[in-house]
Amino acid sequence: MATYTVVLTDQVFPDVELERTMLSAIDAELVIPPGDHEAVMAVATDADAILNTYFPIGADDVARFRRVRIIARYGIGVDNLDVEAARAAGIHVTNVPDYSVEEVAVHTLTILLAALRRLPQAMGVAATGRWSIDPIRPIERISESTIGIIGLGRIGQRVAALLRPLGARIVGFDPYVNVSIDGVETVGSLEELLTVADVVTLHVPLTPETRGLMGAARLALMRPTAILVNTSRGGLIPTGDLVDALRAGVIGGAAVDVLEREGEDASDIAGMSNVILTPHMAYYSESALRESQRKATTQVIKVLRGDAPDYPVG
Repeated sequence: MATYTVVLTDQVFPDVELERTMLSAIDAELVIPPGDHEAVMAVATDADAILNTYFPIGADDVARFRRVRIIARYGIGVDNLDVEAARAAGIHVTNVPDYSVEEVAVHTLTILLAALRRLPQAMGVAATGRWSIDPIRPIERISESTIGIIGLGRIGQRVAALLRPLGARIVGFDPYVNVSIDGVETVGSLEELLTVADVVTLHVPLTPETRGLMGAARLALMRPTAILVNTSRGGLIPTGDLVDALRAGVIGGAAVDVLEREGEDASDIAGMSNVILTPHMAYYSESALRESQRKATTQVIKVLRGDAPDYPVG
């Protein structure tokens, strides 16, 4: 019998041989319980550690853990975990905040530029056999545009770095980051950014404070030609408010990789000519997946050995 049991609550990777190999070095067994939430919790109750992706772990679940010492999330956000309940129970919570910075920033730039250049509309015109730019006018120069970045952490800063060579004016807002960022003009309020930007891109975590951040009232502050980009968390934008704003011409377009209710909301927004929609893929590359697996598992090993984790949350 292994010294430790590590439960993987939801397996989303092509394989978990990396985790098994790493954990075997400390005599830890990786268990992937099948079934619904209750079936997983029935096994996780007596685990020593939890590896987690999307599986929700609330305060009631935390209260059932008898030996769990760490909940290690593979991704960046922890909105599916009750971090306060875990902390109160003496359980470490970790994430991997730096594993897909490049991927998300590049995906953001890709869909941002595609929206500015009106590629979906252009492809639709070309598909009909009409060889004309008339239906896709107007398109402005990016070097004459203002890009607003909300959230100036790792990803927001990388997006700014990718944008700088293109010559756009970059403005940023983040009440928690008080550093000078090359090429970024910081503004004093979110509202100020929304009124001056031709493109607004979101790079903030989903918290009680930021949920619904870009609701109807803030969408109305944007320019009627402006584009809203979200590769962060779907809950930052109420889908109904976004759809209404797009249909009414309150904003010019959107490029989003995440939705408030992923899957359920896709039919409400997919197919709109002024929308680019991708299926929550901004984080993805094969290298990023392996990095996430390695780093999350490393946090488990460190805590089970009695060491401090690299990425404590909170």
